[in-house]
Amino acid sequence: MGFLQVMWKKKDMEALGGGIMYIIAGLGNPDKKYVNTRHNIGFDVIDALAEKYNINMNIRKHKAICGSGMVEGVKALLVKPQTYMNLSGESIAEILAFYKLSAEGHLLVVYDDVSLAPGNIRIRKKGSAGGHNGIKNIITKTGTDTFARIRVGVGEKPAGWDLADYVLGHFSQGERRLVDEAAANAITAAGYVVNGETDRAMNEFNRKNPAEK
Repeated sequence: MGFLQVMWKKKDMEALGGGIMYIIAGLGNPDKKYVNTRHNIGFDVIDALAEKYNINMNIRKHKAICGSGMVEGVKALLVKPQTYMNLSGESIAEILAFYKLSAEGHLLVVYDDVSLAPGNIRIRKKGSAGGHNGIKNIITKTGTDTFARIRVGVGEKPAGWDLADYVLGHFSQGERRLVDEAAANAITAAGYVVNGETDRAMNEFNRKNPAEK
């Protein structure tokens, strides 16, 4: 690597925030028409994290919108990949490589799950994609399924609905209230995970919401 390349990399590191210990990525689609849709709940959680911890999401690097700051005492990079959902791994793998971080112990991904009712979240340390194309691409691009994830329930699609139409649709008012509560829980869980307390997060949140029947 030449001198100029080294200097540019140093400048990029400073812009994104040096000393990053954890990548927290929320999955979604970048176009305005997808704002507040079920499939974009990962973006919503990242925005809420940024607001809570006063992190500016003003950096566009590595095919993503990013912001660095402290999350419960840990230097973290919040990430919203701009590759569209099904190619999320392209951005995340690039960021991990840039910071020389492994996915295991340094990556948390937040995304929607149609198998969970609105208001519920599930935390896992690793696992398969479970049919989610964004997670499938992350596993492919990083070469591992050993990374933490928070699944946020958006509800099962009604009978006769196309799955794509459903996840790209908007929440009802009642669903939105439940999902906002789940997002708040996801923020708390993220704070546990980045501090190595994933088991605590699982014990506290991997249970059925009392409102769910």
